[in-house]
Amino acid sequence: MRVLGIDPGLTRCGMGVVEGSVGRPLSLVDVNVLRTSADVPVAHRLVTIEKGVDAWLDEFAPDAVAVERVFARSDVSTVMGTAQASGIAMVCAARRGLPIALHTPSEVKAAVSGNGRANKQQVGAMVTRILRLDAPPKPADAADALALAITHIWRGGAQARIDAALAAAGRKR
Repeated sequence: MRVLGIDPGLTRCGMGVVEGSVGRPLSLVDVNVLRTSADVPVAHRLVTIEKGVDAWLDEFAPDAVAVERVFARSDVSTVMGTAQASGIAMVCAARRGLPIALHTPSEVKAAVSGNGRANKQQVGAMVTRILRLDAPPKPADAADALALAITHIWRGGAQARIDAALAAAGRKR
Protein backbone atom coordinates (compact mmCIF):
# COMPACT_ATOMS: atom_id res chain seq x y z
CA MET A 1 0.00 0.00 0.00
CA ARG A 2 1.26 3.47 -0.85
CA VAL A 3 -0.10 6.35 1.25
CA LEU A 4 0.27 10.09 0.88
CA GLY A 5 0.23 11.70 4.32
CA ILE A 6 -0.67 15.38 4.47
CA ASP A 7 -0.05 17.62 7.49
CA PRO A 8 -2.20 20.56 6.33
CA GLY A 9 -1.18 24.14 6.86
CA LEU A 10 -1.54 27.38 4.98
CA THR A 11 2.11 28.42 5.43
CA ARG A 12 3.68 24.94 5.58
CA CYS A 13 1.86 21.87 4.29
CA GLY A 14 3.78 18.66 4.98
CA MET A 15 3.63 15.97 2.29
CA GLY A 16 5.03 12.48 2.76
CA VAL A 17 4.64 9.23 0.85
CA VAL A 18 5.22 5.91 2.58
CA GLU A 19 4.93 2.43 1.13
CA GLY A 20 4.45 -0.90 2.87
CA SER A 21 1.99 -3.07 4.71
CA VAL A 22 1.13 -4.12 8.23
CA GLY A 23 3.74 -6.45 9.68
CA ARG A 24 6.35 -5.56 7.07
CA PRO A 25 9.01 -2.85 7.04
CA LEU A 26 7.77 0.47 5.69
CA SER A 27 9.78 2.62 3.31
CA LEU A 28 10.00 6.31 2.55
CA VAL A 29 9.12 7.21 -1.03
CA ASP A 30 9.44 11.00 -0.71
CA VAL A 31 8.83 13.86 1.70
CA ASN A 32 8.69 17.62 1.38
CA VAL A 33 6.85 20.72 2.59
CA LEU A 34 4.74 22.96 0.37
CA ARG A 35 5.26 26.56 1.46
CA THR A 36 3.22 29.68 0.82
CA SER A 37 3.92 33.24 1.84
CA ALA A 38 1.72 35.17 4.24
CA ASP A 39 2.18 38.14 1.88
CA VAL A 40 0.05 36.44 -0.79
CA PRO A 41 -3.78 36.50 -0.66
CA VAL A 42 -5.26 33.37 0.90
CA ALA A 43 -7.06 32.32 -2.30
CA HIS A 44 -3.76 32.29 -4.21
CA ARG A 45 -2.07 30.37 -1.40
CA LEU A 46 -4.81 27.73 -1.59
CA VAL A 47 -4.28 27.44 -5.35
CA THR A 48 -0.57 26.86 -4.71
CA ILE A 49 -1.44 24.10 -2.23
CA GLU A 50 -3.93 22.57 -4.67
CA LYS A 51 -1.35 22.50 -7.47
CA GLY A 52 1.23 20.99 -5.11
CA VAL A 53 -1.11 18.26 -3.86
CA ASP A 54 -2.22 17.48 -7.42
CA ALA A 55 1.42 17.22 -8.53
CA TRP A 56 2.18 14.77 -5.70
CA LEU A 57 -0.90 12.70 -6.50
CA ASP A 58 0.15 12.57 -10.18
CA GLU A 59 3.78 11.73 -9.42
CA PHE A 60 3.36 9.18 -6.64
CA ALA A 61 -0.07 7.61 -7.43
CA PRO A 62 -0.95 6.73 -3.82
CA ASP A 63 -3.56 4.12 -2.94
CA ALA A 64 -4.94 6.36 -0.18
CA VAL A 65 -4.53 9.81 1.34
CA ALA A 66 -4.26 10.39 5.09
CA VAL A 67 -4.91 13.94 6.32
CA GLU A 68 -4.53 15.27 9.83
CA ARG A 69 -7.94 15.96 11.33
CA VAL A 70 -8.23 19.65 12.20
CA PHE A 71 -8.68 20.31 15.88
CA ALA A 72 -9.40 23.49 17.84
CA ARG A 73 -6.45 25.59 18.86
CA SER A 74 -6.45 28.86 20.68
CA ASP A 75 -5.52 30.84 17.56
CA VAL A 76 -8.59 30.95 15.28
CA SER A 77 -6.57 32.15 12.28
CA THR A 78 -4.33 29.05 12.54
CA VAL A 79 -7.36 26.75 12.67
CA MET A 80 -8.92 28.48 9.65
CA GLY A 81 -5.78 28.16 7.52
CA THR A 82 -5.30 24.54 8.54
CA ALA A 83 -8.95 23.72 7.77
CA GLN A 84 -8.74 25.44 4.38
CA ALA A 85 -5.57 23.55 3.43
CA SER A 86 -7.11 20.31 4.70
CA GLY A 87 -10.19 20.87 2.55
CA ILE A 88 -8.06 21.47 -0.53
CA ALA A 89 -6.13 18.23 0.08
CA MET A 90 -9.36 16.25 0.50
CA VAL A 91 -10.88 17.73 -2.67
CA CYS A 92 -7.77 16.84 -4.69
CA ALA A 93 -7.91 13.23 -3.49
CA ALA A 94 -11.69 12.96 -3.88
CA ARG A 95 -11.48 14.15 -7.51
CA ARG A 96 -9.37 11.07 -8.20
CA GLY A 97 -11.66 8.75 -6.26
CA LEU A 98 -8.96 7.99 -3.69
CA PRO A 99 -9.87 6.82 -0.19
CA ILE A 100 -9.34 9.64 2.33
CA ALA A 101 -8.74 9.06 6.02
CA LEU A 102 -8.63 11.68 8.76
CA HIS A 103 -6.42 10.92 11.74
CA THR A 104 -6.24 13.04 14.90
CA PRO A 105 -2.87 14.28 16.13
CA SER A 106 -3.13 12.15 19.30
CA GLU A 107 -4.02 9.06 17.25
CA VAL A 108 -0.93 9.60 15.06
CA LYS A 109 1.34 10.21 18.06
CA ALA A 110 0.05 7.07 19.77
CA ALA A 111 0.46 4.98 16.61
CA VAL A 112 4.07 5.92 15.93
CA SER A 113 5.37 6.45 19.47
CA GLY A 114 2.99 4.62 21.79
CA ASN A 115 2.19 7.90 23.52
CA GLY A 116 -0.72 10.10 22.40
CA ARG A 117 0.97 13.09 24.05
CA ALA A 118 4.38 12.67 22.39
CA ASN A 119 6.18 15.86 21.44
CA LYS A 120 7.44 16.79 17.96
CA GLN A 121 10.95 15.49 18.68
CA GLN A 122 9.64 12.11 19.84
CA VAL A 123 7.44 11.76 16.74
CA GLY A 124 10.37 12.72 14.50
CA ALA A 125 12.65 10.22 16.23
CA MET A 126 10.14 7.40 15.84
CA VAL A 127 9.47 8.22 12.17
CA THR A 128 13.25 8.08 11.68
CA ARG A 129 13.41 4.62 13.30
CA ILE A 130 10.32 3.21 11.61
CA LEU A 131 11.47 4.28 8.14
CA ARG A 132 15.15 3.54 8.87
CA LEU A 133 16.27 7.07 7.97
CA ASP A 134 19.67 8.60 8.71
CA ALA A 135 18.14 11.71 10.30
CA PRO A 136 14.72 13.02 11.33
CA PRO A 137 12.83 14.72 8.49
CA LYS A 138 12.87 18.51 8.80
CA PRO A 139 10.85 20.59 9.44
CA ALA A 140 8.42 18.91 11.83
CA ASP A 141 5.63 19.25 9.22
CA ALA A 142 7.52 16.76 7.04
CA ALA A 143 7.87 14.24 9.88
CA ASP A 144 4.20 14.72 10.78
CA ALA A 145 3.14 13.97 7.19
CA LEU A 146 5.16 10.75 7.25
CA ALA A 147 3.68 9.84 10.65
CA LEU A 148 0.19 10.26 9.15
CA ALA A 149 1.05 7.91 6.28
CA ILE A 150 2.55 5.37 8.70
CA THR A 151 -0.53 5.54 10.92
CA HIS A 152 -2.83 4.98 7.98
CA ILE A 153 -0.90 1.96 6.74
CA TRP A 154 -0.89 0.42 10.20
CA ARG A 155 -4.45 1.32 11.17
CA GLY A 156 -6.17 1.94 7.85
CA GLY A 157 -4.83 -1.24 6.32
CA ALA A 158 -6.12 -3.27 9.22
CA GLN A 159 -9.50 -1.53 9.06
CA ALA A 160 -9.73 -2.20 5.31
CA ARG A 161 -9.20 -5.94 5.96
CA ILE A 162 -11.89 -5.92 8.67
CA ASP A 163 -14.32 -4.13 6.33
CA ALA A 164 -13.54 -6.61 3.52
CA ALA A 165 -14.11 -9.57 5.86
CA LEU A 166 -17.42 -8.11 7.04
CA ALA A 167 -18.50 -7.47 3.45
CA ALA A 168 -17.61 -11.04 2.50
CA ALA A 169 -19.71 -12.25 5.42
CA GLY A 170 -22.61 -10.12 4.19
CA ARG A 171 -22.53 -7.63 7.06
CA LYS A 172 -21.96 -3.92 7.11
CA ARG A 173 -19.93 -2.04 9.64
